[in-house]
Amino acid sequence: MIDTHCHLYDDKLYPKLDEIILNAKKANVEKMICIGDNLNTSLKSLAIAEKYNNIYATIGIHPHESKDASEKYLSKIERYSNHQKVVAIGEIGLDYYYNFSDSKIQKVVFLEQLKLAKKLNLPSVIHCRDAYEDLLEIIIESEHDKGVIHCFSGDLEFANKIINLGYYISFTGMITFVKELEDVIKNISLNHILIETDSPYLAPVPYRGKINEPAYVEKVAEKIAEIKNLSAKEVIDITTNNANVLFKKIVT
Repeated sequence: MIDTHCHLYDDKLYPKLDEIILNAKKANVEKMICIGDNLNTSLKSLAIAEKYNNIYATIGIHPHESKDASEKYLSKIERYSNHQKVVAIGEIGLDYYYNFSDSKIQKVVFLEQLKLAKKLNLPSVIHCRDAYEDLLEIIIESEHDKGVIHCFSGDLEFANKIINLGYYISFTGMITFVKELEDVIKNISLNHILIETDSPYLAPVPYRGKINEPAYVEKVAEKIAEIKNLSAKEVIDITTNNANVLFKKIVT
């Protein structure tokens, strides 16, 4: 399995990182992608990726952090992204639920990073909360056609629109306790799905309320298998292949 989205630099995980990576290995998690959400955590992600062979990194500025983007942030992202272990631009996107950054700033920073991802021929890792229509418009404007909507929480209509633009959809442990997402999983092809933990957040049942970690991504695969009436092995095989196709630098 590949945990395509985790935050291993988080204070809840980093102090016991060796143990967490060992737990992941025991759970047959072959690779992990550590996701940056500002320039500082992006560099932390890269440092972790340099230390561990089976961990990769992304570089990007989360919508919450977009108001604090420095004047030369794009050139820094571009420079860091040349590293062989940086597999995507992210976590980028829009979040109108919290609005920690003004929506106008969010949209500018999101579009700029999408255009950079297109220029660099890298996929994007996208966060979306309560901003579905604006997000679609910006993706279309950017003409960037490869990425993933992480921690998917939208409806089937939005899922189909995103898939039609060439994007994957990634599910977290949320699917083990949010019934509404089952309709999306039932009605889209496994060929468009990735799995992730978003650890240390969103631990799946039966670990809900505890600190999440990459080893628990298996519970996401098992729930998808249950919903789609497939074997867990089939879900794991296909979602792992999907991740390798999207994040091409993982396999080089």
